[in-house]
Amino acid sequence: MAEQQEQAAPDAMMTRIGQAVMLHHGGDREEARGRFLDLWAEIGEDGDPLHRCTLAHYMADTQDDPSDELAWDLRALSAAEELTDGRIAEHHDSLAVRAFYPSLHLNLAADYVKLGRTEAARTHLRRARGAVGALGEDSYGDGVRAAIGRLELRLEGDGTSGSGEGPGSLGGPGSSGGPGGETLGPPRRRS
Repeated sequence: MAEQQEQAAPDAMMTRIGQAVMLHHGGDREEARGRFLDLWAEIGEDGDPLHRCTLAHYMADTQDDPSDELAWDLRALSAAEELTDGRIAEHHDSLAVRAFYPSLHLNLAADYVKLGRTEAARTHLRRARGAVGALGEDSYGDGVRAAIGRLELRLEGDGTSGSGEGPGSLGGPGSSGGPGGETLGPPRRRS
């Protein structure tokens, strides 16, 4: 019985990450960044991959320097590579690891565009496009596919502009999706 209650209990760290995301989306970027850093210190470099992936994915949005944003997005991808569907199902039974990859690669592509690294951007954009089959036919999936398409068009054009636009400015998907609007993990939208 206690084991069933424990499995049904919400993940406190994911709740805390979600609260920092809400701060960021509410316009308090500095406070969100500070909370993310505190949470990162608690989680640690070897902590739960779901926590690291989610936190790093959102922490990237709070960075002023595109190189720092890239570093956080790379941490998110690295943590996602350690995730299992079983671990994700403990958090939310409708999620799968493979559904994280379109957004993770899209964000990396946008980071590389900002840094003027067009070939790296194209590589991650191809990976994002190759992974979209894992997305549902819903507004979230449609948003990711549309953002990939917009970035593809941009790269076909001048592609080297470092305008600072990220996937959110490309119309990326929303950041929440749980039954109560809680943060489920990557995918994100910039505010």
